[in-house]
Amino acid sequence: MLSYVDDFALTTASLSYRGNIRRLQELFRTIQAKAARLGISFSILKTELIHWRTHSQRHSPRCLSPIQLDGEIFHPRESLRWLGYWFTPTLFTSTHLLRRLALAQGAFAIMRHRSPPRAGHAPCLCHRLAPSLVAPILLDGADLFTPNVGSLTRLDTFWHKVQWWATNCFSSTPIGILAIESCLPPIPLLVSQRQRLAALRTVCSRPALIRQQRASTPPSLPSPLTTLGRLKSMN
Repeated sequence: MLSYVDDFALTTASLSYRGNIRRLQELFRTIQAKAARLGISFSILKTELIHWRTHSQRHSPRCLSPIQLDGEIFHPRESLRWLGYWFTPTLFTSTHLLRRLALAQGAFAIMRHRSPPRAGHAPCLCHRLAPSLVAPILLDGADLFTPNVGSLTRLDTFWHKVQWWATNCFSSTPIGILAIESCLPPIPLLVSQRQRLAALRTVCSRPALIRQQRASTPPSLPSPLTTLGRLKSMN
């Protein structure tokens, strides 16, 4: 699967780690041979390897066997970044979300330094900065990764600080009314909104763009053509 001009990903499935490594080596040699005929070469040193595991295999020992490509040795990684998402062998969501939390905390620290309580920006400007700057950094990737209980608690705790800052409320203000006072929805609602918008983009995209995504959706999911047909009939 090609992503950028000079990046590509190889994904295989087998019954053992050894078979997976051999299959990856065969595919790499095949692509390398085809690229050589076109005068294209790859930077082998940028190769990153990760072994996926199913949910039932999450407690099984992790594979530490390296893979050899063009005489270079590469060891499996514990986390891998691909197209802005951080993946782990067991596809846990906490790794990606906690990285986003750290970035959001850094951005929020700069905002608070430039606009301390009862000084700096007006409350209306603080309210605009929270959903336009902090929320996109914090929830980037929430359309794919659903936070678990631990991650959701940490995201929610940080978001409460943003709500306090946006409304210039006292630290003793009850958490239950922060969302109302700040007019900033709680984190669970924001995550649900992003996932629903991602589902709508998938359903309403052109058929040529969602063939791969469509293969992983249930047959009962309406297609863009049937959706448009229903809308026209209603009009």
